[in-house]
Amino acid sequence: MARSQRIARIAEADAVVVIGLGRFGTSLALELMAAGTDVLGIDSDEELVQSLNGQLTHVVRADSTNEEALRQLGVHEFDRAVVAIGNDIQASILTTSLLLRFGIPAIWAKAVSDAHGQIFEQLGVQHVVYPEKDMGRRVAHLVRGAALDYIEVDRDFAIVKMSPNSLVRGVRLRDSDIRSRFGVTVLAYKRGDAGWRNADLETVIEDDDTILVSGPIGKAEAFGQLR
Repeated sequence: MARSQRIARIAEADAVVVIGLGRFGTSLALELMAAGTDVLGIDSDEELVQSLNGQLTHVVRADSTNEEALRQLGVHEFDRAVVAIGNDIQASILTTSLLLRFGIPAIWAKAVSDAHGQIFEQLGVQHVVYPEKDMGRRVAHLVRGAALDYIEVDRDFAIVKMSPNSLVRGVRLRDSDIRSRFGVTVLAYKRGDAGWRNADLETVIEDDDTILVSGPIGKAEAFGQLR
């Protein structure tokens, strides 16, 4: 089967095209593959492409700023695309512009600075990703010591993994009244090796449990500092 035919079949499936196979792009592409999603990987670096041969559904060396090259690869037929180019802002912007021109419904674009991200937003990119900035924010919250893990859902809302404090230990969550007092909610808890369970108002958190708490970032973090 010709390469163009193989790629066309990928595009027809539940697939994603990842353009730019540096550390971020490669990690993302491999994670998608592990989750059962077909991936077409594209990069201009032959060495990178060769290193991923056999690990992605299809991986090719191509100039992603060349519209004809992308069309020959069937990129315009994909519904989802990730632009993970980080070392060449001009190529990143030109590539993203082409994907927008193709009318790809869902595009994620990696930005390496606020200005880079603002250009994407002005172009109309739906999802702008700041890997280094977002990771820096996440690690900063972990370093503060209140959280075991931290997921920022939005600019002012997070889900925080933490050890339970005295306000929730040994009492029904209904009776703790933490939502009205502290503006946070216990979503789930993990007890020993039993795995995670959804929490409800009748749940009683024990000393050795781990809990997931959601709320505005400042309030969730302040709640985690309480003992």
